Amino acid sequence: MRTFFRVKETCATIICDEDLIRVAQEAIFEARAIIERKVGDDPFFGITYEPLPPESSDQPLIRRMCEASVLAGVGPMAGVAGAVAEFAVGKLVEAGAKEAVVENGGDIALYSPKGRPVGIFADHPVFRDLAFDVASDSVLGICSSSRKIGPSVSLGESNISTVVSDNVVLADCCATALGNMVKGEENLAESCEKIGSIEGVRGCMSCCGDKIAVYGDLPEMIKADISRVL
Repeated sequence: MRTFFRVKETCATIICDEDLIRVAQEAIFEARAIIERKVGDDPFFGITYEPLPPESSDQPLIRRMCEASVLAGVGPMAGVAGAVAEFAVGKLVEAGAKEAVVENGGDIALYSPKGRPVGIFADHPVFRDLAFDVASDSVLGICSSSRKIGPSVSLGESNISTVVSDNVVLADCCATALGNMVKGEENLAESCEKIGSIEGVRGCMSCCGDKIAVYGDLPEMIKADISRVL
């Protein structure tokens, strides 16, 4: 079953068995509460664009955000959407979901042993009707950042920058870092190589102007009707 769920800044598409929808929704509330408490205790956590190492008192979700921020060189809130999505999919898998997908503002946590097309949404004709063909028997992150699409802050010039990792929070932080890094076609390949070389990143892709750069191991791209895929 596919359903849309919104709470404050979180706008999530949830795909799972109908009887587990409530599990995902409660997990999103729980993840948000953990992050909101951290921001309440440490307002700097919520606003900094700089890496922030974890503190010994941090909850595991906050530690993952901080650790990913250090690896990617961005603020911990760069990974907030991926963190919420990963937390929810983790709870779904624990509850016995045969398939679990949470897409949160362009950042996707996915558990789908059976192949599923994941659309590539970018303001560029090359990506029209293209999707990643993704299958994973563990939780996988496919996260994107764009200067032109969506409400998230991007300091670069890419149409879309996408990162794939088994660590969804890392994928989200690295997508932000890659999007920030791409200043034009001239540094596209260099930026992808730098982000793709970070430990824990499977692969990445970025598009700027008329050029596309790919680094590492990305899922196969297939033709797909974008209106019918995630």
